[in-house]
Amino acid sequence: MRDEERGTASTWEGAKMPTHPALNRSTSCDVCVIGGGIAGITCAYMLMREGKSVVLLERATLASGETMRTSAHLMSACDDRFLELERLHGERGALLFAQSHAAAIDEIEAIVRRERIACDFERVPGYLFAHERAQEPMLSRELEAARRAGLTVEMRPRAPLEGVDTGPCIEFAHQGRFHPLKYLAHLARTLAKGGVAIHERTHVSGVEGGESVRVRTQGGKTVTARAAIVATNSPINTRIAMHTKQVPWRSYVVAAPVAKGSVNDALYWDTAESYHYIRIQPGARTDLLIVGGGEDHKTGQAHDTRERFTRLERWARERFPHMGAVALRWSGQIMEPIDKVALIGKSPGMGQENVYVVTGDSGQGMTHGTIAGLMLADLIAGRESPWAALYDPSRVTVRAAPEFAHEGFGMASQYVDLVTPGEAASAAEIPRGEGMVVREGMRKLAIYRDPRGALHECSAICPHLGCVVGWNDAEKSWDCPCHGSRFTPYGGLIRGPATAPLAPAREEAHPEPARGKGEA
Repeated sequence: MRDEERGTASTWEGAKMPTHPALNRSTSCDVCVIGGGIAGITCAYMLMREGKSVVLLERATLASGETMRTSAHLMSACDDRFLELERLHGERGALLFAQSHAAAIDEIEAIVRRERIACDFERVPGYLFAHERAQEPMLSRELEAARRAGLTVEMRPRAPLEGVDTGPCIEFAHQGRFHPLKYLAHLARTLAKGGVAIHERTHVSGVEGGESVRVRTQGGKTVTARAAIVATNSPINTRIAMHTKQVPWRSYVVAAPVAKGSVNDALYWDTAESYHYIRIQPGARTDLLIVGGGEDHKTGQAHDTRERFTRLERWARERFPHMGAVALRWSGQIMEPIDKVALIGKSPGMGQENVYVVTGDSGQGMTHGTIAGLMLADLIAGRESPWAALYDPSRVTVRAAPEFAHEGFGMASQYVDLVTPGEAASAAEIPRGEGMVVREGMRKLAIYRDPRGALHECSAICPHLGCVVGWNDAEKSWDCPCHGSRFTPYGGLIRGPATAPLAPAREEAHPEPARGKGEA
């Protein structure tokens, strides 16, 4: 996209990442890792230390996906609450969740020390406070649930936010924060030195499981491996199996400078259904106050995305009136599992032998990505992992059946858009720099008018499973409301699970063929 068409930018984008060539010949290895975010890079690092030969493929550039869009909290606390984890997975499941996320923070700290990475890593406390007074009694029950999960927690009369009356809160010890791009840039250089073959701008078009896994790319080259890990935020190797288990959401973040030391260095979040989260990123002269959440919505199912930044900034300024002008704003895509726990392990479905997935970050992608590295290195080496059953992508959580039915109905209802009128009667109604869906006979077109006034048309049908995309006016993208695929204003692919762009306007759009043998 042109500079004037850039939607938003995160605070991490200034970090310099190493660059790598595209895959230009077919090759083989022990493990092929697909996806160059924190999950993919961490998996590659752990496997390299196991002595495995690894090829890492990234469709764009390293860490340019949802890892670039994180707020980079490092939490062993559960942002969906331990009470909810106990309801869905029992006390044992909540205990394993806390243990695995605590181990992930420990592992990041160990890697930082081992590799001598300057990435602003710091152990800080975390504070959960009530969104409104009526929710305060719940904090006592959550405190006991967190203790049953083995965490070091205490009830405090208020969070240490000067000028903000949070009321009573739970203090979680031994949480953390860091600069994710500085961390991953160093790890990427370590991988290259250790013999890992990294290939950027290499678009994977299919993954075929078996005794020997074949990873096909759009350029016609193939990677043959003993195992493959699909770490693409939303899996690209299955059409349905994984996408009924989670729902894509957009979460919003604003960042503004504050005087050094004026906000205590800690993690903060509240109990709102779309909860707010706060942290500090230290700087040379000023700190950066990062405030997110509060305005989350299912991907492709909101038409006021720019206004959500305005409302979030208003919420932040009411509590931090001393903060400067908002310097950065961005949104990220969160894959929310229906039963609140990430999906990490062997990929379900026929034709997926020796294929592993990591998805369902649930707003805690930095630790989930690290858990994936620890777990999948064990599973691929033939060792047991104490967390494998909890995170098993094939699991069926009976207590989540009502949520499963509700989300399934909501997903199916999105197909109604196939027969509704367009958002505009004609392209003449579309302002410069905006997009709208327009019906043309039996077709629905996604039409974008660029800042110069030229129109760009493509099919409004997502190639993944045929839903109608919607315009995201904040990020300047076409977003699929069914499974979260995202496309540029011109129809180019930004994020999966789709592996193809929106079809040209004058061509019939068909869902993609299945990507795994026998996978429905």
